[in-house]
Amino acid sequence: MNNNNKKNLFYVIYTLIVIAIFILLIGLGHFDLFKNFINKIEQSSFDLRQIVISKYKKPNKDLVILAVDDATYEYIMEQYGSWPITRQVWSDVVESIEQVNPKFIIFDMMFIKPDLAHIEGDKAFINTVKNHDNVYLSMNFDYSRDDIRKPQPLDDKLKLNIKEGKLEDNPYITFTNSRTIIQELINATKNIGIINATRDDDGIMRYATPIFRYQGDYYPNLSLRVALDMFNKDSVSIKNNAVIIDDNHSLTLDNTNRTILNWYGKSKTFKHISLKATIDAIKNNDIKFIEDNFKNKIVYIGTTVTSLSDIKSTPTDSNMAGVELHTTFLNNIIDNSFIKKTSIEFDFVIAIILSFLVGYFVLITASVFKTYVFLILTQVIYWIIATYVMLRFNLWIGVVLPLISTIATFVLVYCEKYLLKTKDYEQTYKLAVTDGLTQLYNHRYFQEQMITQVNNYNRYKNVFSLILIDIDFFKKFNDTYGHQSGDCVLKQVANILKKNSRTSDIACRYGGEEMSLILTNTSKSDAVITANKICLAVRNNKFTLANNEKVNVTISVGVASVGDDGLEPKEIIEYADKCLYKAKESGRNQVISQI
Repeated sequence: MNNNNKKNLFYVIYTLIVIAIFILLIGLGHFDLFKNFINKIEQSSFDLRQIVISKYKKPNKDLVILAVDDATYEYIMEQYGSWPITRQVWSDVVESIEQVNPKFIIFDMMFIKPDLAHIEGDKAFINTVKNHDNVYLSMNFDYSRDDIRKPQPLDDKLKLNIKEGKLEDNPYITFTNSRTIIQELINATKNIGIINATRDDDGIMRYATPIFRYQGDYYPNLSLRVALDMFNKDSVSIKNNAVIIDDNHSLTLDNTNRTILNWYGKSKTFKHISLKATIDAIKNNDIKFIEDNFKNKIVYIGTTVTSLSDIKSTPTDSNMAGVELHTTFLNNIIDNSFIKKTSIEFDFVIAIILSFLVGYFVLITASVFKTYVFLILTQVIYWIIATYVMLRFNLWIGVVLPLISTIATFVLVYCEKYLLKTKDYEQTYKLAVTDGLTQLYNHRYFQEQMITQVNNYNRYKNVFSLILIDIDFFKKFNDTYGHQSGDCVLKQVANILKKNSRTSDIACRYGGEEMSLILTNTSKSDAVITANKICLAVRNNKFTLANNEKVNVTISVGVASVGDDGLEPKEIIEYADKCLYKAKESGRNQVISQI
């Protein structure tokens, strides 16, 4: 095979390999086990990229968290003996903060039942909420059975106005029951949003649900409710897989109708102000503390104490308070920076391109080290590009499919390349040890095998025998019929030699018209039988010459055996040669095994 044909063959094979890999991946994609495995790795790669890029992102400085932290919780237990605290405290805190004109005050906690022991505190808080239209409250939905809690209809003012489009129902957005807050609070304000949050199968929260569906109507996430008022909007549109607030702000939806959050760092990335410190400032009439922390700010109020069970695992931190998730959601809306995941088709195209690139480099590069380095560099550079694209364009490009496909392509193309090289080497070696005319092994190979067989005899006592063959009157035959006919006879005698020997025997062209046959694991008596069979087969065969004339040919044969006739290759060959000479001297067309 010439170099061009070999190169074309390589290209065809590696193209078929890449195609086969992707057909296999598509097939495996129908199995949930494989799909879940891929998704889990892809999610882990997303988390790693988020950790990297979060170092280069800055949260909005107007977003602060008024935290029920450890110090606050200890203070509450000492002062009140239990959690939650009286709503009078919340009323006092809100009224104090309102003095410095915060943009919004958002409660990431639910006021579900009246505090019968502190009715006046409830009334004070309800009046505070009623008097300030920048205070926002929370509730949530669930799937509780009717016998546990009867589903309640909600006030129309809590609904989300969708002027265009709709969302398909799924378990992430559609719920059958609600956990409502105190009715007097619902009567006091329309600023109520939903705070449901869902984890992925690995327990990590990567998504937020912007819109919920309950009893056939739509309700906004708490942060979406705030964002609509922030941008002076009273409705949204749903189109092109996105929730559109205005021309500059939209929430990209995935196939579950959720948004992928873009994280700003670990816990406490947003400024945290302790509720205890705030209460102390209020008691001490420290207006400077209130101004420094809350003036013109968007204030989220929530718990950050682990014991209060509102701690989440996120891509950037395994212990992040739930209030930080909602703050992150609003920050994403303000920045218009939600993550958009590329389609599986796009990931396949990237994987195919990279696989062809890696496969081609393996084909054209002789150095094993360079191919390994190229594969690793390809993976690293692609990961860096994918990370940069997430940072710069908020795109989640899949890395698992390209990773698997390029490694599979590398391994299979590498194997095929060196399998073909091995076959090429075998072919080259065969040409080096094979006689071109008769297709028997040549004299060089004969000598190598004689040494090998003698060594085996010396080590394992494996006997072998040697048959030397000479075509009778071959010189005269060539003079009479021509060398082309002589070549025809040599080929046909060689074929008879191969047909009348075993696969373990070694048939060689010894030189000129002489041929040899090394019979492994064969005694001299058995060798004589084989020699006579070959001699008879030649004698009875009609040989076709170059001009299609049919003639008879005979051979003379000498036989020798290791041990009986010599212990070295030279001795055995000389003995067989003498027997051959004797056969010729004795009239030819016969087998001689004794001098």
